[in-house]
Amino acid sequence: MRINKKIGCFFSLTIAVAIFAVLGAPSSQAAYVPPVSTLKIGIFFNTTALPSANLQNASGLGSGFEFGYYDGNRNFVTIAAWTEERAISMMMDRNMTWHPGEGGGAGEYREGTGGPVVVGCFHIMLDAYFETFEQAKEAAEPYADSFVKYESGRFYVLTGNYTTRAEAESAIVSRGLAGCLINSGTSNTIAVVRTGTNQLLFEFDHGGTRHLAVRPMPIGDENPVTIFRNYRYCGGFQYAREDGALLSVLNFVDIEDYVKGILPYEMNNQWPIEALKAQACTARTYALASLNKHSSRGFDLCTTEDCQVYRGRGSANDRTDRAVDETAGMYVTYNGALCTTYYAASNGGASENSENVWSESIPYLVGVIDPYEADVVPIISNYYWTITYTPQQITQRLKDRGINCSTIVSMRVSAYTPTGNVLTVTMKDDRGAEYSFSRRDRLYTALGVFTQRFDIGTATYEPGSVFVNDSFQTLNPDSQYYAIDGDGTTAIVPGGQMYAITESGSVEAVRGETAGSSSDDNGMINGVFTIKGSGRGHNVGMSQWGAYSMAEYHGKTFIDIIKFYYTGVEVG
Repeated sequence: MRINKKIGCFFSLTIAVAIFAVLGAPSSQAAYVPPVSTLKIGIFFNTTALPSANLQNASGLGSGFEFGYYDGNRNFVTIAAWTEERAISMMMDRNMTWHPGEGGGAGEYREGTGGPVVVGCFHIMLDAYFETFEQAKEAAEPYADSFVKYESGRFYVLTGNYTTRAEAESAIVSRGLAGCLINSGTSNTIAVVRTGTNQLLFEFDHGGTRHLAVRPMPIGDENPVTIFRNYRYCGGFQYAREDGALLSVLNFVDIEDYVKGILPYEMNNQWPIEALKAQACTARTYALASLNKHSSRGFDLCTTEDCQVYRGRGSANDRTDRAVDETAGMYVTYNGALCTTYYAASNGGASENSENVWSESIPYLVGVIDPYEADVVPIISNYYWTITYTPQQITQRLKDRGINCSTIVSMRVSAYTPTGNVLTVTMKDDRGAEYSFSRRDRLYTALGVFTQRFDIGTATYEPGSVFVNDSFQTLNPDSQYYAIDGDGTTAIVPGGQMYAITESGSVEAVRGETAGSSSDDNGMINGVFTIKGSGRGHNVGMSQWGAYSMAEYHGKTFIDIIKFYYTGVEVG
């Protein structure tokens, strides 16, 4: 790797650092109006679907649950059925056994009949139906172990739970219930029990065209919170049996409550309020821009980093709630259209154009040189990183990923982007064959790098390189340098990465290391391929640590932060 000779001629006794920020002109465009106000979040589904799912109303914030279903407009439709129990479990309508949680963890019902608490799936059903839950509930009162079942718009009275049909038929005789029927449900039936017992409270079956919805009943004007798997959620829940077996669980939640359940997990809840507000806006915008991501599975977003980390109210505090409330309804747009507001922990010194990371060019995802992370490098864990490979290790890594190469003998950065990130790495094997890897996914596959901001080996310099003090010491990006302005004021050059303006007016990165280290042009240091980089993430959009620095040390507002990282956007 060689320094651009054009840069060298602009350096002498001082170092000039140029920072450019493009701010969009004020706009009078109308605020973005989201197409929905309620999001469908997949909590458990597909390979993570559950045999049962417990719910508990958080103390003081609810009193029992009501049952219904969600319609095509995401509205909760009540069937005027409820329970005053505060701890309930939804499960498959099969023979199920209660398994207490270990070490204080939540228990669950699993299929089977072994254990002290068993819920049988065979019930005795009165030969009558009712138009309302109240009517069925009243009719059930004379019968022990009775409960109400909702089936395709009608209510029925069921009693008992038996593990076999023969037991149920015997009970009809012994209990004098001649004329009653045996009901064992269908592959769509979901049973509701009092958690930890075999007391059935309710059953729901609508032939798979509608799914059981459960939401907490509030006390007064409180926004009720429900505990599920030790997380605290707002909104309601939907349960459906996938392929007639395990339960998928969705959380139907208001957009603003959803953002309150993201913010403290995507950003530290003690960070500056303006950084939190920037994160709230970008998280809200990203969610609406990603509505169709999991539409094939019947919901909008999941709860992991594949979408955004969503875990409800557990780590929310006054700061994070305030950040959401003070930006409520605000979205990031470009020419009136919603933006896909990517963000990551840190960019290492510069963000990147989207087409240099994922191939698609998006006008507001333009790389910017970022001086702000430099202020907080000492508190960013593992900001600088080094990866090393022997020739044998990197060769095997490529072969494991389907690349039929011989022993790799050289590795170099063959193309940089204008902001100094790596676009392409080229390797050569001992047969002379070359292998090039470009953009994030292929670079990660080949090298395992944490960002696109890195160098390989140590540079070999020609005349025109940038030197410090004498002709033997070149610029070291891991060292700290200072600049002196016209009136003699000295200031620290931000970060370990420096930039210069070339004679053509472009901004390019300055690189170098101390001369005399044992290195070769083939990307090796002392016989080992050495990759040194900075930052953690995909380099596109907002740096969370950069947002922290802008808010904490530079007095920037959340709109300043957003407009710095997303080119030409509006916030409103």
